[in-house]
Amino acid sequence: MLIITIKQGKEKSLLGQSWIYASAIEKVEGKPQEKMKPGSTAIVQSSSKQFIARAAYNSKSQIRARIWSFKEDEPVDHALIKRRVKAAIEKKLSAIKKAGENQLLTLIKGEDEGLPGLVVQLFGGVQGYLICEFNAGGVDAWKVAIVQSLMASTGCANVYERCDDLMRKGEGLPLIDGALAGEEPPDEVMLTDNGVRYALDLKTGHKSKFR
Repeated sequence: MLIITIKQGKEKSLLGQSWIYASAIEKVEGKPQEKMKPGSTAIVQSSSKQFIARAAYNSKSQIRARIWSFKEDEPVDHALIKRRVKAAIEKKLSAIKKAGENQLLTLIKGEDEGLPGLVVQLFGGVQGYLICEFNAGGVDAWKVAIVQSLMASTGCANVYERCDDLMRKGEGLPLIDGALAGEEPPDEVMLTDNGVRYALDLKTGHKSKFR
């Protein structure tokens, strides 16, 4: 595991924040291969070696680390990922159950759910498609656990990874998309939003008003 030491005097600026920039970091210790791997788990400590947080480190991103937890006794593991995905979905269960076949719901919005860089939408209810964007090294490294937890929590069998080229390039992540489970979504679906119908490409997110 990596150890990130924060510059003296910069510790207070991290309180309540989800991101750590390079300017706040004194040094990063650990194996070279771990330093180069986007999303490697790191302990963040003060200049006096006091625990601050656990984070996902990415040397290739302007945001050098994204906080997973400020709790010293909360390890970053499959159980944490499962808890956070499940908690996020539970907040939306009522909406998921009521979702129509042409409705798009946002289920997870990154830091709001303690899953920095993850965006998840559901189209067409549980019989439809989960559309995921892994826009940071940390959630990309835990992709398998996230997908498994999403499927278990929602009951949806179709999961598709959408690629935000700009975000993933900025994180040093490969530009990939495709089905992660089940079937790929169709090239175009009809979306109803506030009574207005749109043509939506689930694979890219492009939406155009239906005429």
